Amino acid sequence: MGTAALGARALGGPGRPLLRAGCGCRRLWALSGRAAAAASPPAGPSSGSGALSPFDRRLKRKQKNWAALQAEPAKCDYLREEVGGRIADRVFDIPRTFPLALDVGSGRGYIVQHLTKETAEKLIQVDIAENALKNAVESEISTVSVVADEEFLPFKENTFDLVVSSLSLHWVNDLPRAFKEIHQVLKPDGVFIGAMFGGDTLYELRCSLQLAELEREGGFSPHISPFTAVSDLGHLLSRAGFNTLTVDTDEIQVNYPGLFEVMQDLQGMGESNCSWNRKPLLHRDTMLAAAAIYREMYGNSDGSVPATFQIYYMIGWKFHESQARPAQRGSATVSLGDLAKIDGLLSRGKK
Repeated sequence: MGTAALGARALGGPGRPLLRAGCGCRRLWALSGRAAAAASPPAGPSSGSGALSPFDRRLKRKQKNWAALQAEPAKCDYLREEVGGRIADRVFDIPRTFPLALDVGSGRGYIVQHLTKETAEKLIQVDIAENALKNAVESEISTVSVVADEEFLPFKENTFDLVVSSLSLHWVNDLPRAFKEIHQVLKPDGVFIGAMFGGDTLYELRCSLQLAELEREGGFSPHISPFTAVSDLGHLLSRAGFNTLTVDTDEIQVNYPGLFEVMQDLQGMGESNCSWNRKPLLHRDTMLAAAAIYREMYGNSDGSVPATFQIYYMIGWKFHESQARPAQRGSATVSLGDLAKIDGLLSRGKK
């Protein structure tokens, strides 16, 4: 997402920035622990640059592995844990127990730590970074870790009752294929619940870097990865075969001391830019100018600067005969025009 990070610790203690969603604000404290050891790294097909492959997947794997090997990897997990908790809330809304679940792009287990045995009996964690799986957080659910690419799931068709994914699919090169893979491994009447970054994510950082580069270098390069538009998300899910779709958006705002701390935490999340057309480095003068522009345009009254993360949440079901279906067109027995008469009918009934 961001370029290489620089700077000191973020606001709110040692590496724990202040996170705000809507009007509320609270501090998020990461858990620690480990889960099952991961399998051997996948060979996977090599991907080259181009319009169909905007991201360097091998570089992204290195970035995530590097972040997982830091002395305190949980310091930068506050955003992933928050979104993981919100996905778990959506799982809890479904009144059933899932015998076998799959977490695509699980990282260190940001969703499973919020789930219970009554929700999922067993969960398979899949991620491209083996170090993230080795350092997974503890959970009361039985888990198995598998190193694999989100675009090439190594599972048979109709295997899982539930598939979840949190803040991982924005880095895949072929999102339609990834959705089709998820739909394929789901059992009939299985459900997919996911979250990914939206187009307005880090707009403050994007604008500040672009203005600074225009001023100091006479042009600008992309430093924030491209994101899927919410208007396209429902269409992609429908094309993959999902029905009874639900797509909603949310924003989470995190306050930092400055631009350098924003970029440092992005690197700690494993969210550094891995686009093939990324610029290899930023000049010192450009970075200082961007930091000043960031503070001037978006700074808070207390001296901190906000970073906005737009989150798309999606829910889609795999078809099954038992699922409710919309009635055929023209089969209604009551006209909407009769709604104007409902008050009179109700008062007549009371008499």
